[in-house]
Amino acid sequence: MRTSKNISRKEFIKNVSLLSSLAFVPGFKFPTSSKVVTNQMKLGFVTYLWGKDWDVPTIIKNLATAKIYGVELRVEHAHGVTTELSKHERELIKKQFADSPVQVLGMGTNQKFDCPDQDKLKRSIEKTKEFIKLSHDIGGTGVKVKPNGFHKDVPHEKTLEQIGKSLNEVGKFAADYGQKIRLEVHGKGTQQLPNIKSIMDVATNSSVGVCWNSNDTDLDGKGLEYNFNLVKNRLGDTVHVRELNIGNYPYQKLMSMLVDMNYNGWVLLECRTDPEDKVKALIEQRKVFENMISQS
Repeated sequence: MRTSKNISRKEFIKNVSLLSSLAFVPGFKFPTSSKVVTNQMKLGFVTYLWGKDWDVPTIIKNLATAKIYGVELRVEHAHGVTTELSKHERELIKKQFADSPVQVLGMGTNQKFDCPDQDKLKRSIEKTKEFIKLSHDIGGTGVKVKPNGFHKDVPHEKTLEQIGKSLNEVGKFAADYGQKIRLEVHGKGTQQLPNIKSIMDVATNSSVGVCWNSNDTDLDGKGLEYNFNLVKNRLGDTVHVRELNIGNYPYQKLMSMLVDMNYNGWVLLECRTDPEDKVKALIEQRKVFENMISQS
């Protein structure tokens, strides 16, 4: 039997010519490979609630042990990273993370832009700008904010537009510091995905993205996939999840949709139980996450 090495140059040219001619045969198609999906998602952590009592060294130590390498610092926790920190203190925080395998992703704030009181709204916008500077100074990449709900006697459309315009303002400010604004899908009524889409239709600044929050209301209306697709093109670089192996939320479906779109952001554990050994629990969640990704 002749091997491919024994094929003459003449036969090789003949075979290439034959393959080329097939391209002109009606209905003939060369076989194509299936879509290649490269998973670039990373598992991270929100200090709520498992890390609320950890200082920065403890956060770094525990996450490194669990092999979880990103953290969003929820405000008002024991880590003590606040807007009151001096320049020197901010540099020290930045260095601690820079010298570790754990990346600080920024601040998880409670700043909201739905309030009809314009003075309160202005204060929230200015406070968000302070958090943007803080995130920049400690080596973070963004700030999480939230819509918090609708208000009596205020048309929903007006509230949604106000939130969107406020996001444009803080988004423009964030861009000057190389930061992102992450709008958490949050608040009674406002967390409905059609309403988040309405906000984002106004908030056109490219520094503003949606932080998916894995709420039960994600399944309302036409269901998870429909609601996901409403904001899919505006997803930011963070997604919040609870414990992946507790409850009825379809996390496997969510992971599959993220993999299908080649999402390359952070999936952040925002766990709400109270296990005695939280590092052990983090390791368990990482393994569940890795298994879900392998099944996607």
